[in-house]
Amino acid sequence: MNKFKAIVIGVSAPVAALMFSGAAQAKWVSSWAAGSIPPGPKAASFSNQTVRQVVRLSAGGDALRVRFTNAFGAAPLAIGAARIVFLDQDGKEIAGTGRPLTFDGGRSATIARGAPLLSDVVKIKAPALARMAISLYLPGDTGPCTCHNAAIDDTQVSVPGDFTSGPFAPASIVKDRAFLASVDVDAPGDAATIVTFGDSITNGTGSTSGGNRRWPDQLADRLIALNGRVWGVANQGISGNRVLGDGTGESALTRLDRDVFSLPNVKVLILFEGINDIGRSYAHYQGAAAEAQKNLPARLTDPAQMIAAYRQIIDRAHQHGIRVFGATIAPFKGASYYSPEGDAARQAINRFIRTSGAFDAVLDFDKALADPNDPSSIRPGYHAGDHLHGSDAGYKSVVDSIDLKLFNEAPFENKK
Repeated sequence: MNKFKAIVIGVSAPVAALMFSGAAQAKWVSSWAAGSIPPGPKAASFSNQTVRQVVRLSAGGDALRVRFTNAFGAAPLAIGAARIVFLDQDGKEIAGTGRPLTFDGGRSATIARGAPLLSDVVKIKAPALARMAISLYLPGDTGPCTCHNAAIDDTQVSVPGDFTSGPFAPASIVKDRAFLASVDVDAPGDAATIVTFGDSITNGTGSTSGGNRRWPDQLADRLIALNGRVWGVANQGISGNRVLGDGTGESALTRLDRDVFSLPNVKVLILFEGINDIGRSYAHYQGAAAEAQKNLPARLTDPAQMIAAYRQIIDRAHQHGIRVFGATIAPFKGASYYSPEGDAARQAINRFIRTSGAFDAVLDFDKALADPNDPSSIRPGYHAGDHLHGSDAGYKSVVDSIDLKLFNEAPFENKK
């Protein structure tokens, strides 16, 4: 297999796969991902520093590549050096697994404003569910970063200098993913990518930090245990995200192309999003909270708008040959923005998800989380104390409710 040179900056991952001279032998799937958001007032920035980020892969493969992103950068982003290394169960580097990342054969690169950048392929065996550290030296002043917020893990930041050669004592810890978009692996046979598309519940808020107990993590665990078809699970949940309007990050409708269609070999999209649209639309805000809402974008006023947005996502995914599984919106009675009107809207939207036939499959996450004695509430022990986000046990119940046979069905065919 010929060496894969760095992709011209800005070329999407599917196109990149076609440019790879060994594409006939490669089956790239996204084994890890994180959606980025435009920087806010408190966004991290770096200057002459190294950031070290730990990810857990889902699918394994015989090679890997890393996609960095400057999607929301105000200027080109300089990369001085980058390195990957696998970690053992104690978080220590596994000897012999460290590899420098290169870009068109060089150790440094510049990412154009608004663009992604794929590394050269690293020929190394990447085990399924492996933990991997990615160190990135940023020699210049980055400005506010293109970051994934609320990573449910730590990102280590160094004192000034290039510390990509190994572990370092961090000068600070941030809770965001910085300039890191995805990790692809070259997987065998009929391997494919599942994208889990949603908000903080999909991002994993409420799960054990650093424990990889988000529901997409636990879905990857179940799929790997089957020892059947290889599926990469790309978690594109963003805390605070909404379907219709920009909340935290761009709306689901806006980011669909970048966060779903740009990933390699996506065959299934799990759509589990809408609670923030509903909560913000119908909440009975008081005092300072009510005043704060005046400066936020327009809110949903009718469930029909959400349903129309779902149909848009389904239609656009089908054009890419992707099956869309609709997940019902979970209960939220007791959450800070709960209201009876909002719950009625949730029930109306869930009826559409369950009965319309618009989705290729329905995943009833509402039922999996609901308290049998009060179905508008999440069952005790299944939420993180806020009546909105799952606990580790709650996320397990969501994953246990999924019929894994859905992922063995025949390839998607466009509906007539």
